[in-house]
Amino acid sequence: MRVLVTGVYGRCGTAIIDHLHDREEYEFTYYNRSDRPDDHPYGGYDTVVGDISEYERLRDAFEGQDAVVHLAAYPFTDGEWMDIFEPNILGMYNALEAAREAEVESFVFGSTNHVMGMYEEEHSPELYDPGYGLVVGHDDPVRPDSYYGSSKSFGEDLGRYYVENYEYPKRFYALRICSVRHEENDHPYGDAEQGVEDGEWERGSDQYEEEVARMKATWQSRRDFAHEIDCCLQDDSVEFDIFSGVSDNRSRWYDLEHARSKIGYNPQDDGSEWDEPPA
Repeated sequence: MRVLVTGVYGRCGTAIIDHLHDREEYEFTYYNRSDRPDDHPYGGYDTVVGDISEYERLRDAFEGQDAVVHLAAYPFTDGEWMDIFEPNILGMYNALEAAREAEVESFVFGSTNHVMGMYEEEHSPELYDPGYGLVVGHDDPVRPDSYYGSSKSFGEDLGRYYVENYEYPKRFYALRICSVRHEENDHPYGDAEQGVEDGEWERGSDQYEEEVARMKATWQSRRDFAHEIDCCLQDDSVEFDIFSGVSDNRSRWYDLEHARSKIGYNPQDDGSEWDEPPA
């Protein structure tokens, strides 16, 4: 299977490189705004350099692909509208239009938990307690918490429009990715420890402990994220669907049963199994 990954050198894309690149059934092409030098940990890969707002360049990269994993986006909740518009609105349209013209069958979209972020705004920090009881699923009302979350909700809707109105893409998978981190912070203490390093709080402070509690609920390990991408790429039954991107955390509030039953997602990690950062 020939697979194009956009925005590959971010936190999520590099997890695909780490866990799926060497699989015999895949032939990956990477699309990114910049390449990496050969001596970089992610250097030396087949990379098309381009911006997703540049349609012709993007369209050329889609030619001959069987599937696309579309991760390229502006990723921050504090972004203003003009930060969001080109990468997340125009870029999403360009990617779907390129998939339609190039007859790409499967489109895996990196959506976000921030599509449902107002549930967290309303219920946190009590929500981080494993016994709180709220479960948010794919069919609950959308409640974006930002322009970023709203743009990803738009991407989900546009994906549904394309698969229901055009011949291609034939399948669309929206993954509401929660908290995937770079390898060095790929654990539930990653954000809290990064805050200590950046001087934002002290280890053991209330802020530190709240960050840990949140990550124990929202963490998706890099191997679980790559596994969920693999589940989507291997599936041929879905026309359009939405799945939570989260590990099997005891305190999670995002539903996993839908992804288990529809695409066979079987996450291996659980944030509650950690009681301290790695040595």
